[in-house]
Amino acid sequence: MSPTPPRSRPRLATGALALALPLLAVPPLAAQTKAPQQIVRPPVAQLWMDVATATMPGMPDMPSMPSIGGMFGRGGASEGNNAFGNTRGMAPGRHVDIAFVTQRKPGGSDVTQAVPAGTGLAPSLPLAPVKTEPRVPGSPGTPGEPGEFEQPKGRILFYWGCSETVRPGQPRVLDFSKGPSAEWGNFMQGRAPRERGALARPGHSIWPNEKDRRSLGRDASLAGEHALSGEGVPADLRFTLAAAQDFMAPIALQQAGTLADALRLSWQAVPNARAYFLNAMSGSEQGGVSEVVFWSSAEVPDFGMGLMDYASPANVEQWLREKVLLAPAVTQCAIPQGIFAKGQGGMLRMIAYGPELNLAHPPRPTDVKIPWEPEWAVRVRTKSTAMAMLGVNMDGSRGVVGQGAAPARGAAPTQAAGSAPGTTTARPDCPPPQQASNDAARTGAEVGGAVLGGGWGRSVGGAIGGALGALGGGKKEQPAEAPADCPR
Repeated sequence: MSPTPPRSRPRLATGALALALPLLAVPPLAAQTKAPQQIVRPPVAQLWMDVATATMPGMPDMPSMPSIGGMFGRGGASEGNNAFGNTRGMAPGRHVDIAFVTQRKPGGSDVTQAVPAGTGLAPSLPLAPVKTEPRVPGSPGTPGEPGEFEQPKGRILFYWGCSETVRPGQPRVLDFSKGPSAEWGNFMQGRAPRERGALARPGHSIWPNEKDRRSLGRDASLAGEHALSGEGVPADLRFTLAAAQDFMAPIALQQAGTLADALRLSWQAVPNARAYFLNAMSGSEQGGVSEVVFWSSAEVPDFGMGLMDYASPANVEQWLREKVLLAPAVTQCAIPQGIFAKGQGGMLRMIAYGPELNLAHPPRPTDVKIPWEPEWAVRVRTKSTAMAMLGVNMDGSRGVVGQGAAPARGAAPTQAAGSAPGTTTARPDCPPPQQASNDAARTGAEVGGAVLGGGWGRSVGGAIGGALGALGGGKKEQPAEAPADCPR
C-alpha cells in the first residue's frame, strides 16, 4: 500500500484570512471620526481669592504683624498693618489676598469689591492696580556682581515618615565635602503645586494695597455675597461664599516629649480639611562645620519645601494616593527619637489643605458644539497652617530644647505659700517663661540663619537659606542658659 500523500496547505485560504484580519480590525467610519472638541475661551475677567488661617503656638493672633512670608513663602509684607502676600506667610491671624484681571483693561483698573458685614471691612474693599517700577542694579530680583564662592562645610540629613524610631534606610545624607555641587539641588527636589492663585502681577488689581491696609479680625468671616464693580468689570460679577469657603479653623497642634526623645505630635481634626502635611528642620554648628536636619511626615522621601502652599484638589488626591500627605482622619504623628537632639533651635510646620471653589458665568454648555465663552470666573482657595518651635506647645510651654531633661509629665508648677492658686513664684535668676520662649526662638532663628543662610545660602539658598536663613540673618551671641529648675 502506498503511503497517503501529505495534505497541501490551504495557501489561498490563509492568504485571504491574512487580508481579512486587518479589515476586521478597522473600525467603522463613524468610529474613526473624532468626537467634536468644545471650543473653550478664557474668561473676560478673572478673580482670585486666597484665604488663609495661620497659627503660631504660644503667640496670639497678630494680624498687623509684618508677614513672615519671605521665610516660608513667596509673599512678603511692606510697611503697614497689612500687605498682599500674607497668605503665603506664617504670621498668626486670618489673611486674604485678592487679585483681579480683565481683558477689557489689560493695564489694570480700580475695582470695588462689596463684601459681607462679617468681614469687619464692609461695605467694600478697594482693589488697586499693581504698580510697576523699574528695577535698579542691586535691588532684589536684579542680577548683581558675582561674589566669591565659599565651599560650604557640613551635611544635610533627611528623615521621613511618622515613626517614633528611625526607619531602615534613613537618613539620606548630603555631605558637602564629598558630593559635587551638581547633586545639591537634586538632593532637595520634591513635589510642588503649580501656581494658580492670587498674584501681584502687572495688569492685576489687588487687595490689600497702599490705599487699604486694614486687617481682618480673628472672628472675621467671608461667608455671604460678594460683588465687583468698576471699569472693565462685567456687570453681573457677583457670587456667594458658603461656610466651606470661609476661613478654616486654626490648627491646634500639640507636642509631647523633648528633642532627645521621640516627639509625639497631635492635633484636633480641622473641619473641611482634605489632607495634612508636616515638616520640621533644625540647624547646628560645631567647629565651623554645619549640620541641618530635615524631617517630613510623608511616607515617601519628599522634603515638602514646596508643599506648604495651596494645592489643587487634583494634587491633593494624587499626593494622598502616593502617601505624601496624611488623610483627613489622621490626628497624630511622631518624629523619630533623637534626630533633632543636637539642634540649636528648630522649627515645625503644618498645613491643612482646604476646599477650593471654582465658579464661572455663564455655565459651560452641555452641547459641545456650542463654544464656552465665560464672562467671568472666580477661584477661592483655602488653607490653615501652623508654625512652632520644636518642643514648644500651643500655650508656650516646652521641654528643654537641645539638652537636659524635661519636667515630668503632669508635674504641677511650684506655688509659693500665700499665692493665688495657679500662679508661680518669680525668681530673679529665672527669665519669665514667655521671655524664655522668645529667647529660644531668637536663638534658633539666629543660629539657623547663620548656619543655613550664611555658608549655604548661595548654594542651596532657595531651599534652605530662604527657610531658616531669613529668620536670623546673622549669628549673634546666645543668651545665657537659664538654671535647669526654672519654670518653663
